[in-house]
Amino acid sequence: MGERLFMGAGDSEDCPVIMAHATIYVGFTVPQLLRGASRIFPTHSALVVMRHSDFCYCTVNGTIKSKRKMDHLERTANNFRQEVISQAKVCGITSETETVKRLRLAIANKDFTFKAGQWVDFFIPEVSVVGGFSICSSPGLLEREGILELAVKHTVHPPAHWIHTECTLDSEVALRVGGDFFFDPQPGDSPVKLVLIAGGVGINPLFSILLHIADLHGYQEGKGNGYKMGTVKLYYSAKNTSELLFKSSQICKELQPHVTEGRISEKDLEKHVSKDTLWYICGPPPMIESISKLLSNIGVPRNCVFFEKWW
Repeated sequence: MGERLFMGAGDSEDCPVIMAHATIYVGFTVPQLLRGASRIFPTHSALVVMRHSDFCYCTVNGTIKSKRKMDHLERTANNFRQEVISQAKVCGITSETETVKRLRLAIANKDFTFKAGQWVDFFIPEVSVVGGFSICSSPGLLEREGILELAVKHTVHPPAHWIHTECTLDSEVALRVGGDFFFDPQPGDSPVKLVLIAGGVGINPLFSILLHIADLHGYQEGKGNGYKMGTVKLYYSAKNTSELLFKSSQICKELQPHVTEGRISEKDLEKHVSKDTLWYICGPPPMIESISKLLSNIGVPRNCVFFEKWW
């Protein structure tokens, strides 16, 4: 049995609502999120793409099976990748939890861009293995400050191990953006509602999407034009509250989350089913399989479900 953290915003179409579920369950709602997004900064992950949505937001449907553990470059060989590899310097290191470190990276290339939800190939001098980590910050933070953020869990995998044991301020690395799991609506697109479902460090790309939505809403509210977002809900699960990421972020402080125990159920999700709702899932394969079955049971069309797998 896990715990569940819930945070919510109003049900207005003008105000994104976010909930999170943690086996901890986190739910939140987002009124002030929009105003605080520019202050918020705040994985390891790889994806398999099986189809592309009409909205071109992206990514995967299908049965998850793996006979052997592949490395990041193998798993993502068929995914989109930018051609350019950009230099970056570590300008901040904090402990998000006992097992997760958050890096702030200053990007040297002014033309470097990414879409909310994508990952980076992570190149480390003197380390032959290439890492793959989902970005947890928003494209807006990169535009405003030239900063990109990652939240990386400690493992024996060489890139993650280096981050936790050898990485220091001013360490230099290189990054290349990739991935087909993203949310990138354009001003003329029809409004949609989102339900984001994360497990463990699978929160990273969804947190990026959440922050991007806050930026979009702030722009639309301030300029009176741009993409108009529907409601957003986030369910976030983890083994216990100590493993919930971004608890100290401005978002969580303003959204006043609360925690309950339990797993995400059909009852939790069925109230969000509608013809204009898109479902984004990121977490370990068993969790994705379980949630996908729940969504199928409550009548969610497969072409409205996108997921990213991480190992």
